[in-house]
Amino acid sequence: MKALKIIGILFLVYVGIVVAFETWLGIAQPYGEGMMIITTTDDNGESTPRVVAKLESDDNLYVAVNHWPRAWYNQILDNPAVTVTIDDVENPYQAVEVSGAEYDQVNAEHSLPLAFRILTGFPPRYLLRLDPRDSNA
Repeated sequence: MKALKIIGILFLVYVGIVVAFETWLGIAQPYGEGMMIITTTDDNGESTPRVVAKLESDDNLYVAVNHWPRAWYNQILDNPAVTVTIDDVENPYQAVEVSGAEYDQVNAEHSLPLAFRILTGFPPRYLLRLDPRDSNA
């Protein structure tokens, strides 16, 4: 019984670390080299910017969903027209879900370090390709 209590306490501590790390990322939204800002629109027409890692493969632009908090990802599924800001330049894109061989290739090229996966609680990873849209569309 004592072993179960210890395991339970360790699990709760781990969950607390994951929640704290994810909360910090969501609030701080650290921005640096290799990052971009993706702006989504919810059902009410309200736009929300989010700092995400910029992934590139075969001259295509991608974004990965690597965290449990993913309201922005659900907004993209509902409205795939997004705006992306890279180096202070804003452009319209159409987000496309990636699967199969394309997913495998991009995921392998941009694998996540084990330490990051541990800190984020091993969430499932999704990838979106960002296809340029005509700014007049």
